[in-house]
Amino acid sequence: MAKATSKSTRKTSNTPPLNVFTYIKWFWITFGVGVLVVILLFLLASWGVFGEMPDFKDLENPQNDLATQIISSDGKQIGTFFKENRTPVTFDNLAPDLVNALVATEDARYYDHSGIDARGTVRAFAFLGTKGGASTITQQLAKLLFTGKRSRGWQRYTQKIKEWVIATRLERQYTKDEIMTMYLNKYDFLNQAIGISSASRIYFNKSPKKLKKEEAAVLVGMLKNSALYNPLRRPELVKNRRDVVLAQMAKYEYITTQQKDSLQELPLKLDYAPEGHSDGIATYFREYVRSWMSKWVKNNPKKKNEEGDDVYYDIYRDGLRINVTIDSRMQKNAEEAVHMHMSNLQKEFDKQELKNKTSPFRDLTKTEVDAIIRRAVKSSARRKKMLAQGKSEDQILKSFDEKTEMKIFSWKGYIDTIMTPRDSIYYYKRFLRSGMLSMEPQTGQVKAWVGGIDIKHFQYDQVYQGARQVGSTFKPFVYATAIDQLKLSPCDTLPVSQITIPAGSHGVTEDWTPKNSDGKYTGYFSLKKALAKSVNTISARLIDRIGPKPIVRLARRSGVTSEIVEVASIALGSVDLKLIEMVGAYSTFANEGVYNKPVMITSIEDKNGTTLYQFEPETLDVISKEAAYVTLNLMEGVTQSGSGARLRSGPSNRYDYKNVITGYPYQFNNPIAGKTGTTQNQSDGWFMGIVPNLCTGVWVGGDDRATHFSSTRFGQGATMALPIWAIYMRKCYADKTLKVSKGGFKKPENLSIEVDCEAYKKNTPIGVNDDDELGF
Repeated sequence: MAKATSKSTRKTSNTPPLNVFTYIKWFWITFGVGVLVVILLFLLASWGVFGEMPDFKDLENPQNDLATQIISSDGKQIGTFFKENRTPVTFDNLAPDLVNALVATEDARYYDHSGIDARGTVRAFAFLGTKGGASTITQQLAKLLFTGKRSRGWQRYTQKIKEWVIATRLERQYTKDEIMTMYLNKYDFLNQAIGISSASRIYFNKSPKKLKKEEAAVLVGMLKNSALYNPLRRPELVKNRRDVVLAQMAKYEYITTQQKDSLQELPLKLDYAPEGHSDGIATYFREYVRSWMSKWVKNNPKKKNEEGDDVYYDIYRDGLRINVTIDSRMQKNAEEAVHMHMSNLQKEFDKQELKNKTSPFRDLTKTEVDAIIRRAVKSSARRKKMLAQGKSEDQILKSFDEKTEMKIFSWKGYIDTIMTPRDSIYYYKRFLRSGMLSMEPQTGQVKAWVGGIDIKHFQYDQVYQGARQVGSTFKPFVYATAIDQLKLSPCDTLPVSQITIPAGSHGVTEDWTPKNSDGKYTGYFSLKKALAKSVNTISARLIDRIGPKPIVRLARRSGVTSEIVEVASIALGSVDLKLIEMVGAYSTFANEGVYNKPVMITSIEDKNGTTLYQFEPETLDVISKEAAYVTLNLMEGVTQSGSGARLRSGPSNRYDYKNVITGYPYQFNNPIAGKTGTTQNQSDGWFMGIVPNLCTGVWVGGDDRATHFSSTRFGQGATMALPIWAIYMRKCYADKTLKVSKGGFKKPENLSIEVDCEAYKKNTPIGVNDDDELGF
């Protein structure tokens, strides 16, 4: 055995010695080949072998769909038009805590690498990703901009290579701050929140600049997977992820451990403000802007294409900025006023309808009711959709009697229910509608616009689409024309007795003898008292004296475009007008007889801030300053002793919004010119109210004129519409920053018409102001 061992030992000793240099050589060959392969892969990726790569032009101008913003006069974004709800911000508009949270959580060495984190990449390979990935913020941006969704199989590796190449190019093209901002502007946070600006507004109702640490941590946490970490669906999971982000911030000393602990104790708190096309404030106004913009873009092409054809702006993609006249604070006040009053008024209406066998209609036969429903079916969106699908009329009509799931409107919130589409028509017909518009007379700028009670279920805009009978709110045009032509004083008196305008006179086809609502026809009233009490016979005497033609001319010059037939009955408001026309025309009185066409859009800018449109005021001298002032003085009588006098009263100093229908605790003490209007059968209720720098009109009524209160107690304009004006004005006065006037109307110099009735009585000889002397 010993010899064997010896031989074995000798045999081993004869083996050639190990050549270390050979291994070193092969190591470097392998390493060099690996480097060359990596370089080759990078070259192949940059040449587009693994798929199309962006060129320098693409890198300089990455293509993003940008939402068009609607910006209020007080600088608030009140809406957007978008395919993707993205509003870009600059780095300066990011909260420092947001930046710190992003770096600490997503890319701790962000400011040290050039697009690829070598240490992170080695760690990811060594531990097969179990200790974190190696994707930098720049790579994540590259993926969002140019490589799309995560691929599978071999393409997953080629996509990563493409991301590396693009990341290095981005690092050469942009600064670190720009790359971070681009990433946050691009990311989809879900719920129509694309980009950090939209996400901040939608989830926390604030700008990215004002995010708190815990809020910034929520949004940064969502960057891992916004579908998984969705705060609306998985709040507990989102809170846990937020706490991880806060821990990372503490780890890298952006916050202290004590701050981290206290912030992690806070509950997840959102201020969710959705920005869908039917969400937020001024929804009806925004639809008007959309319609206006669709016409504007067709007349203002952006450029010519290579074929010489016009290329138009896309309001859903081009990131325009539409500056509007709406004041977000006043708009909010207006919407709250409509909601407060209409929800209470509807309760009373529903209560009274319990005894109405033809509810929600009155004074109609079954045949007439069926005709209304047939018209509603014919004009419904459901029928139009089914026609487009090729359905027959028989199939469509049958579907209206088949129960289906639907979400319906109520003043307490939307309700999920099951009913037939025909029953839903009856259901919605019972709701009273409302429109409200508020405008600055001196500028024509519209400050608040409420077109209805809920745009998702009542899309017809009662501000500029709906023309309704105006009733007594038309009488100021009659009085103003008489004052302008005849120089009448508010103190001049006329008999209340009945008057008959014969057939053939003033467009009357048969003898016309108007009646007063109270049935009284004795004595004399001053013009001021006659307008305050809305005495029909005195309005008829005025139009008999001056004729309807100059009254219609005054209305036309004051912006009324709807049809007005030149007949004597317009003295009582038989004409149908739009709310926007009424507010514009009434504003003429407050602007010293000068009409300003209502302005809604002041300017339009492109995404670079270049002005594309600037509005130019349209004005017209309508009546003298003197006539305008005297007309306002007449209308002040309405709120002092007429149907608007309830604005001055109130049972207590405490304002109870729940009692706005019958209690009238308004207690205004400033000068207010106004006029109520109530049409036949209480189908329409109006109130027009003016203070020196604000004119506001309100209309309330049913979709059909047959939907109305049974009596004037609730069906008059003073009950249906006036409370909305009062609630709105109280809210506006409570906000001192709005500077809504409480002073008197500007009195013209050298006023020749006496408006002080005490002075008038002293200076006017007996008999001068009787009916015969005035020529009536």
